[in-house]
Amino acid sequence: MGTGQEQVKRELLLDGLDCANCALKIENGVKKIKGISDCSVNFVTKTLSMHTTSDMDEQVVEEAKRKVLRLEPHIRISEKGKSSQGNRIAGDSINPTNDHVHAHAGSGAHTHEHTPSGHDHAGYSYAHDHAHDNGHHHEAQDHTHDHGSHAGHDHDHADGHDHDAHAGHSHEHGAGQTKVLLARLAAGSILVATAIWSPLEGWAQLALYVVAYLIAGGDIVLQAFKNIIRGQVFDEYFLMSVATIGAFAIGQYPEGVAVMLFYQLGEMFQGLAVNRSRKSIQSLMDIRPDYANMLIGAGEETKRVSPDEVRIGDRIVVKAGERVPLDGIVKAGRSMVDTSALTGESVPRELEPGSDVLSGFVNKNGMLTIEVTKTFGESTVSKILDLVQNASSRKAKTEHFISKFARYYTPVVVILAALIALVPPLVLSGATFADWIYRALVFLVISCPCALVVSIPLGFFGGIGAASRNGILIKGSNYLEALNDVKVVVFDKTGTLTKGVFKVTAVRPEGGRTEDELMELAAIAEAHSNHPIAESIRAAWAKDIRTQGVDDYDEVAGHGIKVSVDGREVLAGNAKLMEQAGISYTTPQTVGTVVHVAESGSYVGHLIIADEVKDDAAAAIQALKKLGIRKTVMLTGDAKAVGEAVGRELGVDEVYAELLPQHKVEQLERLEAAKSPKEKMVFVGDGINDTPVLARADVGVAMGGLGSDAAIEAADVVIMTDEPSRLASAIRIAKRTRTIVWQNIGFALGVKAIFLLLGVFGIATMWEAVFSDVGVTVLAVLNAMRVLRVKDI
Repeated sequence: MGTGQEQVKRELLLDGLDCANCALKIENGVKKIKGISDCSVNFVTKTLSMHTTSDMDEQVVEEAKRKVLRLEPHIRISEKGKSSQGNRIAGDSINPTNDHVHAHAGSGAHTHEHTPSGHDHAGYSYAHDHAHDNGHHHEAQDHTHDHGSHAGHDHDHADGHDHDAHAGHSHEHGAGQTKVLLARLAAGSILVATAIWSPLEGWAQLALYVVAYLIAGGDIVLQAFKNIIRGQVFDEYFLMSVATIGAFAIGQYPEGVAVMLFYQLGEMFQGLAVNRSRKSIQSLMDIRPDYANMLIGAGEETKRVSPDEVRIGDRIVVKAGERVPLDGIVKAGRSMVDTSALTGESVPRELEPGSDVLSGFVNKNGMLTIEVTKTFGESTVSKILDLVQNASSRKAKTEHFISKFARYYTPVVVILAALIALVPPLVLSGATFADWIYRALVFLVISCPCALVVSIPLGFFGGIGAASRNGILIKGSNYLEALNDVKVVVFDKTGTLTKGVFKVTAVRPEGGRTEDELMELAAIAEAHSNHPIAESIRAAWAKDIRTQGVDDYDEVAGHGIKVSVDGREVLAGNAKLMEQAGISYTTPQTVGTVVHVAESGSYVGHLIIADEVKDDAAAAIQALKKLGIRKTVMLTGDAKAVGEAVGRELGVDEVYAELLPQHKVEQLERLEAAKSPKEKMVFVGDGINDTPVLARADVGVAMGGLGSDAAIEAADVVIMTDEPSRLASAIRIAKRTRTIVWQNIGFALGVKAIFLLLGVFGIATMWEAVFSDVGVTVLAVLNAMRVLRVKDI
């Protein structure tokens, strides 16, 4: 792979991806394709994301499609973002024409690649990735395509052919599939009841059992046979087929049929639970706008178009109840907007002409005319959705553990089952093959790790989704898990613990100068700076700032400003700037940020500028300490007196002041060296000039990310509001998520261990074994969904 080539990201939508093991198998298979540097499969929204080089992307995508279809022939593939007719507009339906490309699987069977060319499945993704392949494989008989909830997109697929290769079974049950399966289960139940209670005996009774078995589980056996031909042995189809056919072989006919019926019923409930979970998680981030009302020409006529079609400078109209589709500036109208989808704040925000407005806001009452300032791809809502989607490539240690465990669990249990079936009858007197084979069959039924493989990623998906509903964007489950081990929290001061809204509270001229003269020189010097202190000086001057005769502007990092005014050098900055220039200055006793001003080497006075502590800053520090945070630290470039005063007011443990950006990194490294290896350290900043420190911390948290591209790019966790107390909320969500994940791990492993032991001693029957497989999975999935309840966080 050429290292000089540009990396590109391609995404495929896998319609019909119906089980977590299938997703893992696809991910592992596609990762092995030459030219792919990274790959992850999102089980929740059925998305395959790949990174490759620009010179190989088309070739790699085609190879990935062939690989997917070899592994899961029933899946229908479409490429995200590829569309000849644009995105669906609300109220329209797209009926794509499917081009069928036949690819030959390794077995020689024909599989189909479907490329819908008439629409774009634009959407979003809570992604997750795994690294094991236990051969777990599913295909679908009479497969119906369930698109989930792609942000309001409805798709109507009309296929004019039969999917002959799709015989098998799916976890994913649409309404039609559920009715067919229930009818099969009912018919099988009636036949097995008839066989048990009717006077029939011998071959007639056996025939009823066999027919009932084929109706209930014929698709499972057929799929197991197909998978064996393809070399995929250790999946649940093979295990269930061997277990139930083995029951027939030792004369346990009613149990063989009943276990298959119970298994199918459990799989149906599991599919319904997983689909419900998918929709619940997706609904938390259902912020993608469906359309935009674009103004046509100079008149009042509007046209409903896809947000992708709107360009910078176009004007759009947002009516009451509609979602703002793109970022822009309000040009006409006043309204209250609901920002809760982005920030978690319940209090509406008022907009008026000149106000900035972000995509994802919901207009509550009036009508707004907005001039678009960013295309849809660069808008806030797109960046947020992309951020959450990219969480797939960052797995938690717990997920790595489950991946490795699942890779070896099934083969080990199958080997143990074989030993149980063969060894005891040969070495124990009185032991019969029929008895020990039955016990081994119980082992086989328990040997699928579905409960872990399905529920663990759903738990982390739910945690990330719950945080997003609270206005906290977490870029990966590894960061969500890391928040559990945080013991040291380091805050930047300005804009993080304080409002960053400075006001000039005192003007103290010296050397015979007036207050106006001092203020004007300071305003001229700070005319081009975007620092909050500079803005406060310009606001206090409140007059036009002269530009004639002003040149040689130079901003000295961590010191202040140098500028030439009518040929005279003017300095405005901190004490370090004065010392550097060899100018004596006055040190005020008042607490606040001091801006010293000098002209032509002479000191002319100073300004006192005060910042205000955020309303919830003190409560945030206390909440963190209650959560077990051992040390809170504040770093600031401000004067020592100012920093220490703020630290005392908030109850911060340690304060380090008068730091340049590089000194903040050095201080962070010293704090890192002082903590234990297992402890994690968080740095919280406002995303402005904090990139090196954010990158150095175990978890970098950016405050006030709403509308700030820099903050979203730099941090591992983005708090969309300006509330430091949201960090405590993020940690609580992380702790709740970990608790639920480990509840599922303990529950699933504990139940399986108990039933494995009961099976060995001949106490557990195959009925109990099926419950320990599918029943535990359903309960674990439902438990994982508790993490979505964030009302009390």
